[in-house]
Amino acid sequence: MQLNLRTDYALRMLMALAAKDEVVSIDWMADHYDISRNHLAKVAQDLVAAGYVVSLRGRGGGLRLARPPAEINVGDVVRSMENLTGFVACMGGKEKCVIDGACGLKPALAGAIEAFLTHLDQFDLAQITVSQARLLQRLDPERA
Repeated sequence: MQLNLRTDYALRMLMALAAKDEVVSIDWMADHYDISRNHLAKVAQDLVAAGYVVSLRGRGGGLRLARPPAEINVGDVVRSMENLTGFVACMGGKEKCVIDGACGLKPALAGAIEAFLTHLDQFDLAQITVSQARLLQRLDPERA
């Protein structure tokens, strides 16, 4: 299983916001993560819509966490960013499968996805941003 880039970027953005604990511009994140600003802007919109991030406009604007890192569950973030219903055709994908209902793949994969998400549910943003100083050192070595 592989998370899509949007989910990867969302988790990275959330960790940077938790580590910096201040308003951070998308440009800063794009520069320090070496990721396209346009990609991050789209992900930021998703994070705002999901209620994880607040967007502040104007001079000195940017993004900040909408709630404390300990209140942002990693499993919930992944669920909000990923489309896991179409993991394979018989699980809600656009393609039809001729053996749907005659094999055990669908329940096996559904169980694996649920186990994956249940494991992620054990972690919050504060836990995966264990060392704010080390994370900031990697992102911004000149300032650290």
